[in-house]
Amino acid sequence: MSDFTPRFELPFIIPGQAQKELFHNEALLRIDAALSACAEGPPRSDPPANPAEGESWIVGEGASGAWSGKHHSLACWTAAGWRYLSPRAGMSVWNKADAVPLQWNGSGWSQGRLACAGLVVAGQPVVGERQPAVASPSGGTIIDEQARAAINALIATLMSHGLTD
Repeated sequence: MSDFTPRFELPFIIPGQAQKELFHNEALLRIDAALSACAEGPPRSDPPANPAEGESWIVGEGASGAWSGKHHSLACWTAAGWRYLSPRAGMSVWNKADAVPLQWNGSGWSQGRLACAGLVVAGQPVVGERQPAVASPSGGTIIDEQARAAINALIATLMSHGLTD
């Protein structure tokens, strides 16, 4: 058995351990950072000059200073200094500055992307599975160029939004 939990490396209290409160408090600090995690903004490489207790950031590539060697981690400022959480695949962090989610895919953070099988608003399906391509209008005995242009514009918009092939 390890001395830490497998996902967020929270320290276990071990029988006979001295100063158990230190390990318990460390676990609480890490839980506080990981539970409904949020970051002050997108990933950055330099630690802020005057962080407030409880603020968190995602450490970017080429991190410097206290963050050196901690790229991709969630860095949380505490009264005792920086605490780092290594991300796990599927971990989401709310980007407070841009009001979008950041998601760790196992090798990098994506920003503002949501993966879902469909979108339902007020009980009504709005977007579902991607549909096959819609053919441009052709043929007919009376050709209305303006109507065809409008339909082609709608098809192009559906395609640009990824709703159809």
